[in-house]
Amino acid sequence: MKPFEPTFESLSSHSYPAWFRDAKLGIWSHWGPQSVPMCGDWYARNMYIQGTPQYLYHLRHYGHPSQFGYKDICSLWKAENFDPERLMEKYVKAGARYLVAQAMHHDHFFNYDSALNPMNSVRVGPKKDIVGLWKAAAEKHGLPFGVSEHLGASFSWWRVNKGCDKTGPYQGIPYDGNDPAWRDFYYDNYEHAGEHIEEFPPWYTPNKQFHQYWKACMAELIDKYAPALLYTDGALPFNGQWLEDDLPYVLDDRYREGLEVVAYFYNQSIQKHGENRAVYTQKCRYQDVYRVGVLDMERSLLPKASPYPWQTDTCIGGWFYDAKAPYKTPREIIDLLVDVVAKNGCVLLNILQRPDGSIDREAEYILDEMAAWYAIHGEALYASRPWRTVGEGDTVLDFKDYREDAATWKDNDIRYVCRDHTVYAFLMGAKGGTVTILRSFNEGESIRSVRLLGAGELPFIHQFGVLTVPLPEKLPTKYIPALAITLET
Repeated sequence: MKPFEPTFESLSSHSYPAWFRDAKLGIWSHWGPQSVPMCGDWYARNMYIQGTPQYLYHLRHYGHPSQFGYKDICSLWKAENFDPERLMEKYVKAGARYLVAQAMHHDHFFNYDSALNPMNSVRVGPKKDIVGLWKAAAEKHGLPFGVSEHLGASFSWWRVNKGCDKTGPYQGIPYDGNDPAWRDFYYDNYEHAGEHIEEFPPWYTPNKQFHQYWKACMAELIDKYAPALLYTDGALPFNGQWLEDDLPYVLDDRYREGLEVVAYFYNQSIQKHGENRAVYTQKCRYQDVYRVGVLDMERSLLPKASPYPWQTDTCIGGWFYDAKAPYKTPREIIDLLVDVVAKNGCVLLNILQRPDGSIDREAEYILDEMAAWYAIHGEALYASRPWRTVGEGDTVLDFKDYREDAATWKDNDIRYVCRDHTVYAFLMGAKGGTVTILRSFNEGESIRSVRLLGAGELPFIHQFGVLTVPLPEKLPTKYIPALAITLET
């Protein structure tokens, strides 16, 4: 196979590996030192912003960030109860068909032994190769293994560690990000601090030295773990545009390092397999950009089926463990999964881990409920493809501004997928003892059988393009039931 060039034209010719098109559900370990305070996402940034809830928690629990900074939080992370093999068993039963481990977040702490960054989980904190342990567990279960990188946004994102309190008893005392002894970890990013703090968005920097560092780190990560999937948190580096559809859009030299990394990633896969089986995901929605890989929609959805496979990433709660945050219900997660799969997508679901590496009883419950549902309905998901229509009914999952509101489904809301000569109809609002009416089968189509997954064959009538199916009083699941409708070949 011809190697890829680091250009939009070359990379957009990539194909989508069968494993990704088949998988439908991945589990994400979005986990690192920021889980230690159990106080939610972006802790490493917000603890340096006076007045934020995380700053106040840090001040009153650990001390002022001039005295006890994020480097000290990293030393507290031990991951002493991390058991990836046990977790993988639960994830596979719940329907996961790929696993993604966070390699590094915006906090510049790496979850593997890096020659480029001594602040990593093998030398500090857990003293474990977190990424390597996840990969071994995934491969034991035959799952493709991926990594997520959030490093590209970190140089500007972490500019706040160069600040100080503006009022109060610690006014004017520099945060520990100003300590020259820790400059490599906290970055020499003064160009984004002070009066220049709003010059660039917090996920972008034009600093070329940092661009080269990011590129070297990505090469190290790819070489060490040969991941099947590489997730970038944000747009293809380093243009700086993510979801800002109203901004001027140009393809320019700022994408160069990003294109070089994606080409290297794909070409390493070609060297290993003789073909490219790697998946790269990023979040810019401009077609020229997302076609170099797979479009990722953070806590968001496409309104209709895409001709290209895509992914939404979401979480059972917040992005890092938060002792105060509510969780999604199993029903909300299953609703999302079905809707996304019907639109040719995959769901990457973060299962929150406590700082010791374990998951709590609520997360266990979610996985157990998903496993019970998947045991019956997995045949309708894995290796399925979109049908000629996404579904029926007027109810939609409407996700806006990272809000994921649950839908109130009606009895005529249906989502479709297909495999071979079988169409699977997910009955989003079905109730036992009622008659389901499906209007998407043509009058001339010959239906051989209708089967309720988990229950068996059902009688049906197909006339004038309308398929009616009476449902039993007791449905085989408390979540979404599905009909397997087999067509005559």
